[in-house]
Amino acid sequence: QVQLVESGGGSVQSGGSLRLSCVASGSDNAFILGNWHRQIPGRQREFIAGIANNGTRKYVEVVKDRFIVSMDSVKKTAYLEMNALKPEDTALYYCYILLQGAPGRRYAYWGQGIQVTVSS
Repeated sequence: QVQLVESGGGSVQSGGSLRLSCVASGSDNAFILGNWHRQIPGRQREFIAGIANNGTRKYVEVVKDRFIVSMDSVKKTAYLEMNALKPEDTALYYCYILLQGAPGRRYAYWGQGIQVTVSS
C-alpha cells in the first residue's frame, strides 16, 4: 500500500518561507514525477509546480521566481520551497506523485493535503 505523507506546512508572515515535503512509501517503483497543487477556498485545485526525474521543472506564473520544486528519487520525496510568501498563497497544498512500475505501467498518488497560511 503506497502512502504519501506531506509535511512542512503551517503559518507564516508575509515575506516568509516554508518548505513542504512529500514522501512516498510502500513501493519499490521508480519515482518519476512530483507535482504540487493547491486549493484556495472557493476555488478548484490547481497545478502550481512540478518536476520530472529528468530534471525538467514547470511553474505557473504566480509562483515562478518565488517557489522551487525539487525531488530526491532515491528517497522518493518531492519538495516545494516557498519563498517571499504572500497572503494569496494561503491554501491547502497537495503533492501528486507518479511512480513507474513495469514498462508502460504508471501509478499516480495524491497526498493528504497540508495547510499553508500566510498572514499580512
